[in-house]
Amino acid sequence: MNNLHRRKLSNVITHAVLVLLGIVFLLPFLWMLSTSLKPADAIFELPPRWIPETIMWENYAKALTQIPFFKYALNTVFLTAMNICGILLSTTLVAYAFGRLKWRGRDICFSIMLATMMLPGQVTLIPLFVMYKHFGWLNSYLPLTVPSFFAAGAVFYVFMLRQFMKGIPNELTESAKIDGCSHFRIFAQIILPLSKPALATVTIFTFMAIWNDFLGPLIFIDDRSKLTIALGLRAFQQQYTAQWNYMMAASIVSMLPTLILFFVSQKYFIEGISFAGIKG
Repeated sequence: MNNLHRRKLSNVITHAVLVLLGIVFLLPFLWMLSTSLKPADAIFELPPRWIPETIMWENYAKALTQIPFFKYALNTVFLTAMNICGILLSTTLVAYAFGRLKWRGRDICFSIMLATMMLPGQVTLIPLFVMYKHFGWLNSYLPLTVPSFFAAGAVFYVFMLRQFMKGIPNELTESAKIDGCSHFRIFAQIILPLSKPALATVTIFTFMAIWNDFLGPLIFIDDRSKLTIALGLRAFQQQYTAQWNYMMAASIVSMLPTLILFFVSQKYFIEGISFAGIKG
């Protein structure tokens, strides 16, 4: 067997393994889709049916009207948009300071910041709850939005943006300084436009984190009119029973914005990850 045949065989095996793994990863989603189209009495039947005998498209209409789904969706969109704006504003400024400016103690401060990544979020949950209670922020969106404007919990984003910004040629900023540009002008007109792939990656990560956040709204929000989609889906689960078909239908609808965003921004997402990993 010559090298060409070996290479072709290797490619066939590789693609076969990838297709098989892709099918395995898709199985939970396919089962969720199947459950969303079943009547309640057919969900746990044995042997299980992947294709329902009776397809219940009305499950989607009932799921979206049984709870104020669109109200929860608007709440989630608001929180997601605020966090994306806050994270992009704060992390880019911090990353620029760490990656492009020289100041005493920069490396020490950066190391301390990275060390906070080893601190689980659950450890700081109680102190944050007590602090927000004294601020009078409970049962509002302030605990879920204000910290993002200070890069709270966004150390990884700062690290990734710093790595990306360090890879931008210094000649661009040096020539801008000679022309009399300030740091803020260099940041806004040179660094940010060249950092679009990394910014797109941060946007996708932030969107997915906030859109699917369950713990934050659960801890800080009591008013049912302020719930998000992730928390509102609990309405389909009572103490002794659960409406699994309606829950799966609403879950699939709530997944659509995430899937659309990922496929639309896939190019920038891959570029941001690859460039941040090899630069700096």
